[in-house]
Amino acid sequence: MTPSRVNSRLVVFIVALIFGVAFSLPTFLNWDRGAKINLGLDLQGGLYMLLGVHTEEAIANRIKSIAGGIGVYTDQNDILIDGLRFDPESLSFELLDSKAKGKLNEYIKQLNGVLVKEEISGGVSRYFLSLSDEEAELARSSSVSQAVETIRNRLDQFGLSEPTVARQGVDQILVELPGIKNDEDEQRARSLIAQAAHLQMMAVDEANNARALILSEAEARALGSIILPDVYDPSVRYVVKQIPILDGEHLTDARVGSDPQTNRPVIHFTLDSEGARIFGDFSGKNVGKRLAIVLDNKIYSAPNIRERIGGGSGQISGSFKDKEAADLAIALRSGSLSASVEMQEKRSVGPSLGADSIKASAIALISGFLLVAVFMIIYYRAAGLISVAALFVNLFLIVSIMALFGATLTLPGMVGIVLTIGMAVDANVIINERIKELLYEGKSALKAIEQGYANAFSAILDANVTTLIAAIALYAYGTGPVKGFAVTLGVGILCSMLTAIVGTRGIFEFFAPKITKENINRYFSVPKGAL
Repeated sequence: MTPSRVNSRLVVFIVALIFGVAFSLPTFLNWDRGAKINLGLDLQGGLYMLLGVHTEEAIANRIKSIAGGIGVYTDQNDILIDGLRFDPESLSFELLDSKAKGKLNEYIKQLNGVLVKEEISGGVSRYFLSLSDEEAELARSSSVSQAVETIRNRLDQFGLSEPTVARQGVDQILVELPGIKNDEDEQRARSLIAQAAHLQMMAVDEANNARALILSEAEARALGSIILPDVYDPSVRYVVKQIPILDGEHLTDARVGSDPQTNRPVIHFTLDSEGARIFGDFSGKNVGKRLAIVLDNKIYSAPNIRERIGGGSGQISGSFKDKEAADLAIALRSGSLSASVEMQEKRSVGPSLGADSIKASAIALISGFLLVAVFMIIYYRAAGLISVAALFVNLFLIVSIMALFGATLTLPGMVGIVLTIGMAVDANVIINERIKELLYEGKSALKAIEQGYANAFSAILDANVTTLIAAIALYAYGTGPVKGFAVTLGVGILCSMLTAIVGTRGIFEFFAPKITKENINRYFSVPKGAL
């Protein structure tokens, strides 16, 4: 190369080539170091699940949350109430202090979407609270969205590579877990997904706990309490107050530690400032009584309160295994599910099927690439060879960019790459034909190259922009494999614009001074006699 013939477009093309090769090699050679493309479920195998969300539970949990808030508010403001109870659709309580009605009503007005009914009998006001239809529907819909985010956060912390968690329809969630290779990992993942991880601190009903084994559920509810089993011995039951003192919404962190006495794993949790204050106030007023640590409606411990517990921290102890404690800590940190989920469909995709898909797709990609390359070289000679070089750089760029962004390659994504190669060479065909037309008109090689690119640019730009818009729409509104196709198609279009329009022109301009009427056929397959 002489410095005078080196142009900025050629420099950009060379930089793109170096960049593409450098950052795509870890993927092509499967190196342990460096960014690599993650393979999707259909290519490396894994677990496919379709989950159903019990959205009605979200309404009951919303009612319980409102009941807990009223309990805390009235306690903090010394407002006397009695008979605070709730069922899945409503809650009720009696206001014993009529002078505090104004203050209580102001608090209730701040509760969004809550319908209030008041009955007065014997000078005592009894309140009945329920959710409006709009608020109930919002709770159902939000429970699914919240479950999607919670499950995604749990799986991210679990260490899985690029899990897919997406909402399906009204109350279903699609989960794809690439890389699940054995039954143990599958079971851990399923347990982590399905676990509600609903942490509560509940006061033991000391007056009725001695009758835990003979008390019925209905009798307990009539007393404003519920009966919960011990997590390790279901025959041991506790009667606890129905309204929790605290729940998981005040949890800010959960970490695995070790009990210095037993050396067993324990989970240390931390509460936010509001939770710490409520916890401290309750423990200070109930010294000598018991506080139950409840997780998913099972009691892990019910220690006696010996003194006021400040600092907003505590621990959950039990006969945990290391992995169980780690997974539980992940579930607690990620937040509880406002509604439980159930498995509706499960499929395991074996790695052999993924290997077959990769092999078949690779054959299609390589054969399609070679056929295009042979056609271009035979039909356009040196110009076709330049187009093939641009295709190579285009392929390297697609892989390197997807690797750097940690994208997941699926079978539809590989189809997108094949389609992109066809679209990229289509741009070169248009450019080469425009250049040949100008050469037939008697233009010089340099002039034909310059005007040929100018004439072809608008058609190429329009075609690529419209396809890019379609790719963006597919990514925005599609799910799973459709998104994978859209990503590779969109990245491929941008890369082909760079290589087909900028890169090949830089190469043509470099060789333009060497092109004469005697060798024009070698460069553009134009017979000498035609000029």
